[in-house]
Amino acid sequence: MLSNIGNQLINMCPFFDQSCVLCQHPQADKGLCFGCRQQLPAMPAALCQHCAEPLAGGGLCGHCQRHPPAFDALYAAYLFDYPLSGLIHAFKYGKQLALAGVLSELLREFAQSQQQKYDLVVPVPLAKARLAERGFNQSHELAKTIAVTMAARFSSDLCGRKYNTLPQASLKRSERLKNVAHAFSVNRRCDGLCVAIVDDVATSGATLSALAKILKKQGAKRVDAWVLARAFFVKT
Repeated sequence: MLSNIGNQLINMCPFFDQSCVLCQHPQADKGLCFGCRQQLPAMPAALCQHCAEPLAGGGLCGHCQRHPPAFDALYAAYLFDYPLSGLIHAFKYGKQLALAGVLSELLREFAQSQQQKYDLVVPVPLAKARLAERGFNQSHELAKTIAVTMAARFSSDLCGRKYNTLPQASLKRSERLKNVAHAFSVNRRCDGLCVAIVDDVATSGATLSALAKILKKQGAKRVDAWVLARAFFVKT
């Protein structure tokens, strides 16, 4: 019911009557023309059932067998690759806030196809200094979309980030884990709840795992991670 209402609101929004955000073709469905939509980078069919890493035959990847992340499953709509990567970068760093509608719709379509149910949906929080610098949390709109689609409660204040961490992109996997190990706080108990945490992009999964870990310490029964795009950590 709620997902149908959300879809109707998106369809009525004037933004989606505009041309394609990628190629400016005048015939665009919810911000993307047919050709550009076909170019979106699909996830591989065979994935690690825990972290969504490409894995022939499925099952668990080696890293999840040795060091399983704290989240129970990771759901990723697309690969982090051209042309989606450019849209995410423009939204996140170029402050092109109008792209929120297009990106949220892509995640909504994916979430609707998965038919998962949650009690609570939360965005991965930004530290106050980072939020002030950027002006918005890119994960906030995506998380609201997941909540509406799954008829779940949305909370923007349950989780907090205690301090700015180093940019994850510059760090090795082991460094990423240490970088965010104690970065998050959860402000109240989550006893018995199934929680979805939402971010724009996952690479090593360290940020999502760190937040899932503290949510479980506060009583969450299950914590799944949802992202619009999955990048893959280069193994060295």
